[in-house]
Amino acid sequence: MGSIRTWSLAAVAGIFVVVVAHQRSVAGAPPPGTAPVAAAASAAVPLSVPPAAGRVTGLPDFTGLVAESGPAVVNISVIEKPKAAAMGEPADGEDPLSQFFHGFPGPMTPHRMPPARGTGSGFIISPDGYVLTNAHVVADASEVTVKLTDRREFPAKVVGVDQRSDIALIKIAATGLPTVHFGDSSKLKPGQWVVAIGSPFGFENSVTAGVVSATGRALDEAYVPFIQTDAAVNPGNSGGPLFNLDGQVIGINSQIYSRTGGFMGMSFAIPIDIALNVKEQLMRTGKVRRSRIGVGVQEVNQQFAKAFGLGLPHGALVSSVDPKGPGERAGLKPGDVITSVDGKPIDRSLDLPVVVAAIPPGSEARLGVWRDHHATEVTVKTVLLDETPAEAARAGGGGAEDGGKLGLAVRPLAPNEQQELHTRGRLVVEDVSGPALAAGVQAGDVVLGVNGAGVASVADLKREVARAGHSVALLIQREDAQIYVPVDLG
Repeated sequence: MGSIRTWSLAAVAGIFVVVVAHQRSVAGAPPPGTAPVAAAASAAVPLSVPPAAGRVTGLPDFTGLVAESGPAVVNISVIEKPKAAAMGEPADGEDPLSQFFHGFPGPMTPHRMPPARGTGSGFIISPDGYVLTNAHVVADASEVTVKLTDRREFPAKVVGVDQRSDIALIKIAATGLPTVHFGDSSKLKPGQWVVAIGSPFGFENSVTAGVVSATGRALDEAYVPFIQTDAAVNPGNSGGPLFNLDGQVIGINSQIYSRTGGFMGMSFAIPIDIALNVKEQLMRTGKVRRSRIGVGVQEVNQQFAKAFGLGLPHGALVSSVDPKGPGERAGLKPGDVITSVDGKPIDRSLDLPVVVAAIPPGSEARLGVWRDHHATEVTVKTVLLDETPAEAARAGGGGAEDGGKLGLAVRPLAPNEQQELHTRGRLVVEDVSGPALAAGVQAGDVVLGVNGAGVASVADLKREVARAGHSVALLIQREDAQIYVPVDLG
């Protein structure tokens, strides 16, 4: 039996099988011989509490919701950035950098995979063309096209992408567009009806319905408490809206749990409250700032609750505190149980990073803490949640999504890494795209210089590339060899 995996829903074009579900009507009459027994039992043992009238009133009609909100749901098609195919290992005794000289004297052209095409969904949030979708739909795209229900198509610009929440904001040049209405995802309850509209397998504006199975589900991403539903979503539904019965968007369909890659009864949506917070920041600055307090936490189970005198299990148990971090400066220590932040209760450990991340960096937060069988309060000053090395390098290097003019994302090497790599260089390549990819630069290469000038920081690299004009000679080290690589910036 295969393991269960979490799948994102962006669809790459391919072959699929359409499965037609046949529905049988089931007679409401009981099997022969059972009705008298049931009647007798009912007469002998009357119900002590009659069922509430109107508890189940039948299936809802979604036609009005779809007619009103469907035109604001869009199909998104993307062409991904080209990727270099994996290069073969050098033969025995061959210089590992010999591949740079294949086809000499012209520049090396590595084997490339044909660009992949994908589809996803999104929804219009303003009449002037802003669209919300998933980050994984457009993050690696070189071209993004948005198709409306009236069959008009527009090229889209990626305004901003937030990988941690899997939210992206894109923009098309259009006005007078239909828009969705927003609901309050914090008021969702298990059992409520929800409707998903999207483009599974490219079938535009497909409608499915189900109920909310749970809220606050923890998956891979610590900053998103997902909404779990049983509404059928499949590859291509990514980025599409999840509606309540009032026609309000309360989530963005993002992932499924599956053994096969197809729908198996569980789908997960990002709460719209979180998505709108991310959208506002992407619209203002193109990126998202989050806070942290420098502690590691784990779930409080019954054994921990009993040991700490908590009564019922709740809160986030502090298991580690970063040295010289905000938590340590505030006096937090392992064994503390954080039960609230600025008055907001922390029921599970997942709640803490979500609540803290939403606080502006540099702000003070009041933590309710259970310590030594007593409740106390601790004030901690939040700090900016650090970006990943690749994100920091892109930001520091002045590049946009493609890593700047070179197409490189680099980070500084730690002294111990320099020793391990036997290099005097201080910058290692984390990711490659654009001109550097075409020239043959690879992740893991160490950048030593540009046009004969040494570079020891991202700022140095940015400065020398800016001076270079339309081409640069990039000095790199790969394993124990060094070589200049010509990179055409045109």
